Amino acid sequence: MIKTTRPREGFLNIFAYQTVTREEYFVRGHRACQGCGAALGLRLIMKEAGPNTIVVNATGCMEIISSPYPYTSWAVPWIHVAFENAAAVASGVESAIKILRKKGKIPEDKEINIIVFGGDGGTADIGIQALSGALIRGHKFLYVCYDNEAYMNTGVQGSSATPYGASTTTTPAGKMSIGQGYWKKNLVEITAAHRIPYVATACPSYPLDLMKKVRKALDADGPSFIHMFSVCPTGWGTPPELTIRIGRLAAETGMFPLYEIDHGKYKLTLDLPNGLRPIEDFLKVQKRFRHLTKEDIEVIRNRVQEEYDRLKKMERFTQEE
Repeated sequence: MIKTTRPREGFLNIFAYQTVTREEYFVRGHRACQGCGAALGLRLIMKEAGPNTIVVNATGCMEIISSPYPYTSWAVPWIHVAFENAAAVASGVESAIKILRKKGKIPEDKEINIIVFGGDGGTADIGIQALSGALIRGHKFLYVCYDNEAYMNTGVQGSSATPYGASTTTTPAGKMSIGQGYWKKNLVEITAAHRIPYVATACPSYPLDLMKKVRKALDADGPSFIHMFSVCPTGWGTPPELTIRIGRLAAETGMFPLYEIDHGKYKLTLDLPNGLRPIEDFLKVQKRFRHLTKEDIEVIRNRVQEEYDRLKKMERFTQEE
């Protein structure tokens, strides 16, 4: 069970295990599509982060829907930056705060969170160079990749985070193509290879798990990274009312396992006592996978099981150290 985080004034008790504030820092009025998993995730993340937060937002879905001039859905300081330099800008913000502390303009004991939001295109593809550099330098901020598994903002083009077999406008399925022809880039392992304090996967379908991981990431003694699965009804061809269910199916089938790497120690954070659910439960509700044959699905099933078994081995190995 998820235990209670540190209590704060004005918080509402949820199931007696974790508290969630009534305050909103990513507010209503944005232009997200119905059933947008990323928008729900941002709302939950900002509830945990609180008002003393600076947001650096790369170009993408969440930037477009939250800031149509002259309006904004952000109740905290917010910076819109290009696809490729979000992590670099966050590095500059963190360095500026350090200087202001030394000059006595910001109290040493005042907590200021820095959170970067970038999509899978702006993270796994365009922005990975700046992200890698920031992680190597050790800048303290949380980078959240909201992964809807394609360039949804510009027309559902495939990215390196698009899953194998998915049909997009640049990887269309047909007689000569299965759709996306290579496996999804493993952002968690890439960022963990930088030996940063905290890395995790999360999904807004499991809100308390997501918020607990955000708190761990913000409290980490260095940079942190959360890879957030974000259901996209528009790009995936799914009913908006099934967003939460599809997110859970992704975790339960192993298509997007929930785990964390806390100072090198792996831990699966979703208990699946009966093993993984059939992969078809996740695939069959999405139009982007409707062309897959039984043979294609079997290839995906084997890969997913292999990766899940590897995670379980890593958990046992690192926890025993």
